[in-house]
Amino acid sequence: MTEPKPRRSGRIRMTSAERREQLITIARGLFAQKGYEATSVEEIAHRAEVSKPVVYEHFGGKEGLYAVVVDREVRALLDGVTGALTAGRAHELVEQAALALLDYIENNSDGFRILVRDSPVGSSTGSFISILSDVATRVEHILAEEFKRRGLEPKNAPMYAQMLVGMVALTGQWWLDARKPKKQDVAAHLVNLAWNGLSGLEVKPVLATRPHK
Repeated sequence: MTEPKPRRSGRIRMTSAERREQLITIARGLFAQKGYEATSVEEIAHRAEVSKPVVYEHFGGKEGLYAVVVDREVRALLDGVTGALTAGRAHELVEQAALALLDYIENNSDGFRILVRDSPVGSSTGSFISILSDVATRVEHILAEEFKRRGLEPKNAPMYAQMLVGMVALTGQWWLDARKPKKQDVAAHLVNLAWNGLSGLEVKPVLATRPHK
């Protein structure tokens, strides 16, 4: 009589690096869905089919895992904005910055939801406000050059950069769930308000540059 072969576990063996990425992916989804406080190490471990000590071994705890997730999202957002700011007139650069942020929201909805939530108390991870300040720093030189050209005070450019980025970010939070109108239309209206002001709004604003995909 042939002896039955031992049953193999359905669990896939992973390298340490693969397990780390799996935990990050699972945690990212849970942080976006439930928030930091409502997400537990137990649930992360359960979803990954590992024990809690495995999570602690890789990240030292939930806050360490959260910090890794947020750091990746911050880099993705800042890299997207920086990479979008190609050569062009000031008006075109403002369009590119607005579209880059909306692109990030569209393609990384979970990441954006994580960024707009409050960081855990005592966390060294930057808040959404500090992230927006970093984005504003990367676009303020655009406004400074335009201010010089128009005879305005360049030293006010950082303040206006904060206003511009804040306006785009808050609109992006609204658009995250609404998803109407189309991304290009939202960007066009944002630039319309930012560039022309309420007194000079165009009736049907359109982007001067071809939207990147």
